[in-house]
Amino acid sequence: MPDTALPILYSFRRCPYAMRARLALHVSGLAHEHREVVLKHKPAHMLALSPKGTVPVLWLRAASGDQILDQSLDIMLWALRQHDPLAWLADTDQAMADAQALIAHNDGPFKYHLDRYKYPNRSGLESGHADRDLAAVWLQSLDARLQAQPFLAGTHEGLADAALAPFIRQFAHTDPGWFAAQPWPDLLAWLARFEASELFKAIMHKHAPWQEGA
Repeated sequence: MPDTALPILYSFRRCPYAMRARLALHVSGLAHEHREVVLKHKPAHMLALSPKGTVPVLWLRAASGDQILDQSLDIMLWALRQHDPLAWLADTDQAMADAQALIAHNDGPFKYHLDRYKYPNRSGLESGHADRDLAAVWLQSLDARLQAQPFLAGTHEGLADAALAPFIRQFAHTDPGWFAAQPWPDLLAWLARFEASELFKAIMHKHAPWQEGA
C-alpha cells in the first residue's frame, strides 16, 4: 500500500460526534474518503476496524502500518495537528486545559442529560424535562462565558467551539421553541452563527450510503 493512501472516515451525517470530527477534518484541509454509514446496517469492514460499532471511525492507512482512531476528539486532534490553519488548537497549556475541561463536561454530564431529555422513553422516563433543566444550568454558564468573549475558546473560534456546537445544536433542536425562549442571548447567537456558517453547511453535505463492494 502506498504511503499516500487516503484516510477513510466512516461517518453518519446527524451524529454530533461525527460532526465534530468532520469539522476538524474540513478545516484541516486533509483529503480523505468519506463513507456514510447506515447505523442499522453497519459495514462489516467498519466493525472489523472498530468493534464498538460507533461513528466516527478514521482509518489511517500506511505501508508502515495502519492506525485506527475511533474517538471523535482523537480524530479532531489528529487532523488539527497535521494542519491547523484557523488556529483551533490552543496556544498555551492553560487554554488547552480549559478547552479540555469544557469538552469533558459536554461529553459527560451534559451528554447524559441530553440523551435523557431527547429520548426519555429509553431511560424509562415519562418526560425529559428534569434532565433538560439540569443541562440548562451548564448552558447558562456558557452564555455567561460568551458575554465576556465572542467564542468559547476566546477571541476566535477554537477546538471547544467545534467540539461542543453539534451537541448544543442537538439539545436546541429537541424543543426549538423552548430553547429560543431562554434568556441566553449570547449562546443563542453563537449557535445561530455556527449553523449559518459555510463550514457547517459544508460538513452537512448529504452523502449516499456507502456499500461494501460497490
